[in-house]
Amino acid sequence: MTSPSGLRIVFFGTPEFAGYILRHLVERGENIVGVVTTPDKPHGRGLKMKSSAVKDAALEFQIPILTPIKHRDPEFIGELNKLSADVFVVVAYKILPKEVFTIPRFGSFNIHASLLPKYRGAAPINWAIIRGEIETGITTFLLDEKVDTGLTLLSKSIHIGLDETAGELHDRLMHLGAECALETLFGLASGSLHPIKQPSEFATTAPKIFPKDCIIDFAKPREEVHNFIRGMSPHPGAVTTLRNGLHLKILCSKISPDTPSGLATGEYQATDSNKRLFAGTSTGALEILEIQREGKRAMPTEEFLRGAKWLSNLDNSSFLILN
Repeated sequence: MTSPSGLRIVFFGTPEFAGYILRHLVERGENIVGVVTTPDKPHGRGLKMKSSAVKDAALEFQIPILTPIKHRDPEFIGELNKLSADVFVVVAYKILPKEVFTIPRFGSFNIHASLLPKYRGAAPINWAIIRGEIETGITTFLLDEKVDTGLTLLSKSIHIGLDETAGELHDRLMHLGAECALETLFGLASGSLHPIKQPSEFATTAPKIFPKDCIIDFAKPREEVHNFIRGMSPHPGAVTTLRNGLHLKILCSKISPDTPSGLATGEYQATDSNKRLFAGTSTGALEILEIQREGKRAMPTEEFLRGAKWLSNLDNSSFLILN
């Protein structure tokens, strides 16, 4: 078990992934002297103001909070300087300007959910699964002026399961990220870490995912469609549109050994008395296990088919070819 580093730390972050790591650092005795996160935002149908997961954790532990609109604001930079931090820890946060990340004597390090230089960008967990990787991990690296290109400090890998979703992998990497944060802090304090330049020839990208990127292409091979579905699950969700205009998110699929044959690309077929659902791809049928209709909760396929009164005589027959 790594002992506390003794460093004065300012923590930058926003979502659950970052909030968990912040809590872990505090509970392990690290000295978090300030937190920087995004301002509260309206959320949901009622547009009620909602705080970030990092702010919630900071409030719980009574840590001073900064929520800047502009990171080059002299007032914000002045507040950071007053905290006299030894290091900034950055997790799932905005791109910081040089005026900010160079403030501490040890600089600023980021906790990134990939094995850099692979999957630089905003969505490394999703893209690693979509592209069929069997291994990923956590890398800590020193910030510089280009995104995700700084000198690496520490790297740890984990295996990706054949049917593992982005949500499941997110949670495992979140725990690994907390361990790596502690080890990196201790390594910086003790001088045992030696920054290493990233081999840029092996770099790949993991760009932000937009709605247009979420549409399933059933013309691709079955394995690629399966990887796409699990790489988008549960958020933002892989989307398909039926011929009647109904939009669905497919959240879970399976490459089953007993699939129906002769199913056309993008065609669906229900079997086993409407308990199972298959979709045609370019190399065979893929079983659909979990579906979500617009504005509804996610549900197992059998429940979806049972409640879909607008469907009839589905068993062992194809229906609803995609647009």
